[in-house]
Amino acid sequence: MSIAIDQSVRTKVAELLNGLCKGLYEREESVKLALLSAVAGESIFLLGPPGVGKSLIARRLKFAFKDGISFEYLMSKFSTPDEIFGPVSIKKLKEEDKYERLTERYLPGANIVFLDEIWKAGPAIQNALLTILNEKVYRNGGEDMQVNIRGIITASNELPPRNSSLDPIWDRFLIRLEVGNIRQFRNFLDMITDTSDVYKDSIEEALKLTEKELQDWSARIDEVEVPAEVLNTIQVVKIGMETYNARPNTADKLITVHDRRWKKVVRLLRTAAFLNGRTKVDLMDCFLMVHCLWGKPEQVDIIREIVTEAIRRHGYTMAVNLQMAKREVSDFEEDVDQEVKVKHTVTEEQLMPVEDEYFELLKEDDKFEGTLATIKQFQKLQMEEAQVVNFYDQEFNLVNRLKAKKGSRQFTIDVFYNSERYTYPLRTRKVERTRVIFKKPHPILEKHWDERLQRLNAYLDQQLEKIRANAPNELNHLDENLFVSGELSEVVKANLQEVAEALQNLKLRLEKVQYMYGNV
Repeated sequence: MSIAIDQSVRTKVAELLNGLCKGLYEREESVKLALLSAVAGESIFLLGPPGVGKSLIARRLKFAFKDGISFEYLMSKFSTPDEIFGPVSIKKLKEEDKYERLTERYLPGANIVFLDEIWKAGPAIQNALLTILNEKVYRNGGEDMQVNIRGIITASNELPPRNSSLDPIWDRFLIRLEVGNIRQFRNFLDMITDTSDVYKDSIEEALKLTEKELQDWSARIDEVEVPAEVLNTIQVVKIGMETYNARPNTADKLITVHDRRWKKVVRLLRTAAFLNGRTKVDLMDCFLMVHCLWGKPEQVDIIREIVTEAIRRHGYTMAVNLQMAKREVSDFEEDVDQEVKVKHTVTEEQLMPVEDEYFELLKEDDKFEGTLATIKQFQKLQMEEAQVVNFYDQEFNLVNRLKAKKGSRQFTIDVFYNSERYTYPLRTRKVERTRVIFKKPHPILEKHWDERLQRLNAYLDQQLEKIRANAPNELNHLDENLFVSGELSEVVKANLQEVAEALQNLKLRLEKVQYMYGNV
């Protein structure tokens, strides 16, 4: 399973991301996802309180593009279309009777757009914005204007109200990310004492992305392969979400993802693979789905669990008939057991506890009160020296304290009362116990087992070698993904590792069987 690597693309993107993230603290994921969404031609929504760097992320992103033009605006309920899309051209209106906006320094003329407090936008702004998000088209007067917006970053400290007119816009934001305050105290101290200008463009010109480059990349992104294991994982995630939705008491917590979003998700995965220098998507890219499928913050952990489990259990697999191997080893163990182990049942006498705490004296006299002694005290008794023992009646009341010791006969107790010794048996019960006697197998049978064991070991070794030799090449660079934490690579490898461990455990069981019949 070979895979082509375009190191030039990956190297450039890696250096670009390093430059964009320089001087930022715990905002690397936000910057990386913002760049990914921009190259994919998608939009990203940042959810978080004021002052956590949402606008900074947008301003840094524009540095990634050569001759990049940015537009930034803080929405309010009083915002007008003129402020977002540009003022109406008085000249056009007077001379040509055309209602047309001057868009050059406004949203339609920008490459990178940041709209803060997006949900405060009025209906007129919403409608125009929806067309831009859908088709990259702005209706300017009577003409459709193709906009060249690479990335739209929106932000708010809240989600849109339920069942509102903003739902269509909310659905267009492919990546959704929660941004909070800095968590690591060391990073917090570094941030507040850092005097560098985080708004300064320090990206080398050679690293900036040109329009021609982005157009070329877009065509190549469409050619990125989506292999069977990725498609299978996507299907398992979709089924997992449907299963979650079918649970009781989830009517108001449904995870809703329409077909259009799934198609955009695949395009995003292709983009991530391409920017990582690959010609096909791998399972590490699939973790990006976590940022695309939730609709409410409380669903993030649910989606993460569904995606992680799908990748872990249904990702990279090998054609290893593990159940057949387990059955063969179990049959071998059973055959050896039946021949080597001779089992017979014997009847034994055991003390019978009362309420799991007492032993009962079988008294036929009434020399003293009390027929129960605690198991704990009885176990401490010795045959040589008497000790004080508490005795209880049948209602478990303490009625006597007398010296006693273990009797000379099994399951008896000697009690000393008024300078006399009285020996009493303890209540017992009959129990059946299976004993195993090992017998040496016939040499012919032992030779047959050796041959059988050799065949089974050879098959297990063959399967282990198959895993090592045919494992996907992707496993060699999973932890190098530019947009997904390398720590998650262990999840991707888990399925193959579990199969390999299961095969090794079967080999260990065979060693134990061989030792058992070979050392009787």
